[in-house]
Amino acid sequence: MLIVRTVIALLLVAGLLCFAVYIGTRQPVWRRRGILLIKWTVIAGIGFFAVLILERLILLV
Repeated sequence: MLIVRTVIALLLVAGLLCFAVYIGTRQPVWRRRGILLIKWTVIAGIGFFAVLILERLILLV
């Protein structure tokens, strides 16, 4: 679980760094990369929490 949290945190930081580079350079490629990284971070987070919820539901039944 620590590995998944670390990966999600690193993806989030990488996305924010891409946005910072975009603000500094005004090159649209960095904005697209930042949006892509943030999108996949959200998807990974939703998947991670879905697995945690399913594990809890299985234990309750």
